[in-house]
Amino acid sequence: MQFFALIPPQERLAIEALTRTIHLLNAGRFLDPATLIFVNFDPSVFSDRRVIASLLRGMRLVLHEAGIEPARVVCEVTEKKATSKLALATFVSAMRDDGFTIAVDDYGAEESDLARVRALKPDIVKFDAKWIMRLMDTPHGVALLAAMVEEFAASGIRIVFEGIEEPWQLEIAEQAGAHMVQGYALARPELAPSSFAVALGRPVLPPGSVPADAAGARRSAARTQSVSKIFGKRPQP
Repeated sequence: MQFFALIPPQERLAIEALTRTIHLLNAGRFLDPATLIFVNFDPSVFSDRRVIASLLRGMRLVLHEAGIEPARVVCEVTEKKATSKLALATFVSAMRDDGFTIAVDDYGAEESDLARVRALKPDIVKFDAKWIMRLMDTPHGVALLAAMVEEFAASGIRIVFEGIEEPWQLEIAEQAGAHMVQGYALARPELAPSSFAVALGRPVLPPGSVPADAAGARRSAARTQSVSKIFGKRPQP
């Protein structure tokens, strides 16, 4: 966040495009072809149709180079305020027309509320980590989470619980019916998703290269596999 705060406003779009390009190329290199790839978009910087068209054209070129189908890319609209509701709707409509999956990020924080969900009609809603943590503290809060997941699912919207750091939180997420989870209980951030590639048994480096910490990557992968078995795989009574 310190880095992004130092970027002059006129350079923000270029830097965001560069970070997305790196992310998508890494995903094409390391991730299993069946996985989804989540990419953030700050709605406050997309107000011009020409900017939107340029962005999407650049993304299509990157995806072609990375060998990624647009449907695998989940475009997350962050909690920031848009320049206008019309500009945001135009941006999301253009992404949807290009075949991308749409998500509302950090639901329950700032501008990510029910009104935004109703306006954008996303495929996925990600529940804000801090908001989830407060609700998980009480049985009433857990019941509310379950009711909200059920309500969104009835409209065809999948739910992601963010900020899951402990196995007991994975269990609550499963009980509440969350479709996906995200957090340190599964993995830590990486410059490239190499531990997942190790877990899948895929090569992650060019021939002759030696990973800096192959053992650490394998430990992380084993931990990811072990903890992820808790979620969504409980036998039915």
